[in-house]
Amino acid sequence: MIITMNIGLATPQAIKKPRPVQDSDFHDDGAPKPEKVELGRLLFFDKILSGNENISCATCHHPLTGTADGLPLSVGEGAKGLGITRDLGSGADAVHERVPRNAPQVFNLGAKHFTVMFHDGRVSVNPAGTNGFDSPTSQLPMGLDNALAAQAMFPVTSATEMAGQLGENAQANAAASDALGGQGGVWDIIALKLQAIPEYVTLFQAAFPDINTASDITYVHAANAIAAFEAVKWRFTDSPFDRYLNNDHHAISKAAKNGLTLFYGSAGCASCHSGAFQTDLGFHSIAMPQIGPGKGQNLPGYTDGRDDLGREAVSLSAEDRFRFRTPSLRNVALSAPYGHSGAYETLEGVVRHHLDPVGSLMNYDQSQVRMPSRPDLDSLDFVVMNDPNRVAAIASSNQLAPQSLTDEQVHNILEFLHSLTDTAALDMRSDVPMKVPSGLPIFD
Repeated sequence: MIITMNIGLATPQAIKKPRPVQDSDFHDDGAPKPEKVELGRLLFFDKILSGNENISCATCHHPLTGTADGLPLSVGEGAKGLGITRDLGSGADAVHERVPRNAPQVFNLGAKHFTVMFHDGRVSVNPAGTNGFDSPTSQLPMGLDNALAAQAMFPVTSATEMAGQLGENAQANAAASDALGGQGGVWDIIALKLQAIPEYVTLFQAAFPDINTASDITYVHAANAIAAFEAVKWRFTDSPFDRYLNNDHHAISKAAKNGLTLFYGSAGCASCHSGAFQTDLGFHSIAMPQIGPGKGQNLPGYTDGRDDLGREAVSLSAEDRFRFRTPSLRNVALSAPYGHSGAYETLEGVVRHHLDPVGSLMNYDQSQVRMPSRPDLDSLDFVVMNDPNRVAAIASSNQLAPQSLTDEQVHNILEFLHSLTDTAALDMRSDVPMKVPSGLPIFD
């Protein structure tokens, strides 16, 4: 049985447009120490953070691909190239699997509003949690500046993303045994590598007053610097919509104004995409198609680990099955493809999915998925979508009632969504350093 229901948040009529964004909405009022930002920039592009020293944070969150990678599912450790051109490798160097979820954009995450990270919210601010956060481990150390810094602790611990496979290197071995903190843990191994590079020692000393000698450097310092870089360089709050909120009534087109009225009114988009950054940071199921290798989770009756139960895997509540965090819509036109598994190639495609989630799921066009191909990986991409029972389970979790919009209304909503693009984000080439202190190549 397919169940549809309203998501139970504010009614469209009760939702008002957000106020303009202010400096005070950001940590450090949006201006961390410049030396900290520059250190974070270099670390972000330096493959020294990975176990096999062949991938950086920027590989999957690159300024030339909208701070994501342009792929439905990322291709992590072991591959070469950027985005859709990424090479999956072969033989001993073959990529083990696709990353199970879409790489999210990193726009405006230095804002205090963003207290929840990852599609399933497995990292979030909690003053009563381990050192101020809820996270997948009790080993999370003290001293992290914010949720964005806490998020930066985890990609380096993932075999598929940055650590490498068991037996390949010390970082991968530590990750495989769940040794993250303390001597010999993943974060300690990376810190020791950074301590051995004189240029990094100088940069860390300039960025952090508590670092006097190389041995004072920890991966927490690195995560805080990476977060500072992302927060400053990828803050984009001067879109046409921002200017409209600041009383420039000519900043957006008539079509975008009509789309804005629908978005914050009868279309109900702002029931979830609320606030200054168009997200309630809540978790909702809208029958989003599931592609890729899955998260190693299983619906009842299955043992292949190809499902992705979403928030349920964190909350352990069946009510949260297939619910994923509401994404921010800032610069959304730059961050295709869309959905937690990158199932929709175009912005129009994902907008139309919202109009009839169950119907869209049942009639999903698999041909729109464009990923680097290898037969063994390709064979896993549609295991879930080719199983009627699994698709029915996703459909039954849907919370979004279908509605009808004309083509013109859809066009107007798309015009409004495009008005959320800060034109400064169209050219971020200056964020890419030409070299990094490790001496490792930035470009494959």
